[in-house]
Amino acid sequence: MPRTLTFSYKNTQIAVSPEKVDRTKLYGFIDVEALDSKGRPCTLATLADDGRTLVGAGGTSFGVLSPDGEWLDKSKLKPVNSEGKPIQPVPSSYAAPVPLEKTATIEEYLSHNIKGVYVLNPGEADATALFSELKKGTIFTFPYSFRGGLEADAGFLLMAADGTPFMAIGQPTSLHFVGLETPITIEEDTDGDGEEGDEVDFSMM
Repeated sequence: MPRTLTFSYKNTQIAVSPEKVDRTKLYGFIDVEALDSKGRPCTLATLADDGRTLVGAGGTSFGVLSPDGEWLDKSKLKPVNSEGKPIQPVPSSYAAPVPLEKTATIEEYLSHNIKGVYVLNPGEADATALFSELKKGTIFTFPYSFRGGLEADAGFLLMAADGTPFMAIGQPTSLHFVGLETPITIEEDTDGDGEEGDEVDFSMM
């Protein structure tokens, strides 16, 4: 069952149910099943470094070790930035109403790398005022985090031409402008000392 996300717009709280739009819903999918010679389904296994030990699914995991090689509990670790200062974790967007106060231009929206798109189902919530604003082409932006964590994604609330409300989640795209192409300048001989023998005869190549 999808979680309920609540937006706060003009002193009105609107509870919606986001439904993710993925490629399987747009284009369908093909499920490839591997069988052995007896028709039994095969499962994925990992070959260990010794070249003979097979580790089944769920037999491997990640661990965090100290510089001395001691096992560390992740709950005791504290995140810091590049300067060594503590990072304040962000809460989940589902823990409290998300205020819709800031808007974004279409250029700002297109400058993000969108990694998730959700259709919003308002159910019985009164979203008339919000949807009327979205129909004008307004794009609301807000910080979004599903579970909560160290950094929030950029969330966008917008409406398609057919009146369907969408929520898009992404990160700013890193674009680096190097510069315009530098033209090649050929200096001419202004002293008159040039000799015809120095010229290249391409017919001799």
